Amino acid sequence: MTTSHWALPPPSFAPLIQDLEADTVVVGGGIAGVTTAYLLACEGQRVVLLERDEIGSGETSRSSAQLTASLDFRYFELAALHGEDRARLIARSHLEAVDEIERIASGERIACDLVRLPSFLFAPPEQQKDLMRELAAMQSAGLNVQMVDPPAGTLNLGPCLRLEHQAAFHPVRYLQGLAEAAQRRGAKIYTHSAVTSYDSTGVVTQNGARVHAAHVVLATNVPVADRVKFSFRLEPYRTYMISLDLTAAIEPGHYWDTVDPYHYVRLDGDLLLVGGEDHVVGRADDAEKRYRCLEVWAREHFPVGQRREAWSGQVENTPDGLAYIGESAGVYVVTGDVGNGLTHGTIGALVIRDLILGRENAWTELYDANRVPRGNRLEWLKEGITAAAHLGEWVTGGDDPTDIAPGEGAVIRQGIRKLAVYRDEHGELHTRSAMCPHFGCVVHWNTGEKSWDCPCHGSRFTAFGDLLHGPARTGLAAEDLSSDARTPD
Repeated sequence: MTTSHWALPPPSFAPLIQDLEADTVVVGGGIAGVTTAYLLACEGQRVVLLERDEIGSGETSRSSAQLTASLDFRYFELAALHGEDRARLIARSHLEAVDEIERIASGERIACDLVRLPSFLFAPPEQQKDLMRELAAMQSAGLNVQMVDPPAGTLNLGPCLRLEHQAAFHPVRYLQGLAEAAQRRGAKIYTHSAVTSYDSTGVVTQNGARVHAAHVVLATNVPVADRVKFSFRLEPYRTYMISLDLTAAIEPGHYWDTVDPYHYVRLDGDLLLVGGEDHVVGRADDAEKRYRCLEVWAREHFPVGQRREAWSGQVENTPDGLAYIGESAGVYVVTGDVGNGLTHGTIGALVIRDLILGRENAWTELYDANRVPRGNRLEWLKEGITAAAHLGEWVTGGDDPTDIAPGEGAVIRQGIRKLAVYRDEHGELHTRSAMCPHFGCVVHWNTGEKSWDCPCHGSRFTAFGDLLHGPARTGLAAEDLSSDARTPD
């Protein structure tokens, strides 16, 4: 697996080994879960937070760490989908999320390198009319934005939009500091405590420990064990990032373009971080090619030198550009980050805190987890049909295991079985079922991350078949490979 630019040694928390009672149990140690636990602990609630791996080990640590109200959906699109009043509410919610992160970091003295800076949006010449539409829509939404010439040394595509008073920070330092602050305020945090089942009265972990609680919050990027409710209303994408040395100074800020595939950029000290080249999970296995494309693009538009790092992450898109936040089937959920997980996760924590405490919140209806999302439903339906088509792949042929090189994997067929086979660096084969335990789709090998990725709903597994990312709640099932296929000729 690749290592993110933001990776740090994790803080030490113990696994849960006994039953507990709490006012609220929060599942997930990313920004949505830890912020929810912190806010509720500040209100005097008895809070338990459970994380499958380590605090900050998931998608929060693999983001670009851009804190902004400039969203993946353009504001003229949001206004068309939701109306101008709601577009203003959307903008306000993201701005207030950035303010909340800054308030917490300052109040808890979290050293996370948070700085205020502008965001710049660029469009190629043929899309200048859309850029003008976006300027008008963003101004109508109450954002402090203007048309300017591009900063020196950056994308030379013509005039761009400059959005003031956005922010950047170190997401893992913030998250680790936030977890410590939540613990100081009484929250109990347990890592290596995967939740395998839940209902409105609590959750059960993989080792059988149960947390009884009046409120259950699922903040796991995709709700754990979800089969239908959200899986078919989310589209999981892999996104790629690299870092390169800056060879000349440029104005600190966030940089986006509107080309297809689009790019997003930020600075961190003397490094330029460049992201993009997104694709649906499990539908491509060409990570190094995508990293090279990002590097070529960066060299065309910025003063950069050597490439230093490369990693990928996962985002969950929705048809209408908004996260799903709120109560659903007796539990609370935060999912559907739409490429803005740091602000959407913080918005989710603020909304869920108020729902649990019985307070009014202006954003509750906007992000309602039970809403029927607007958007291009025909295209969304086509994607669902494409995903369903992968269910049938398990009856097709596969590769010979003798062709699998050390450090690589492949799906092979033995009789009617489809097997996910990985050969480790010592030449030993490791075999699991290739059928995702979530919905029975056949997983695909991801060379860049050394993982098995499900093309239907985005579940991911380690090379050895252990669960990395839901909605699946267990790893790939154990299987045996016939003895005549174990060693290469």
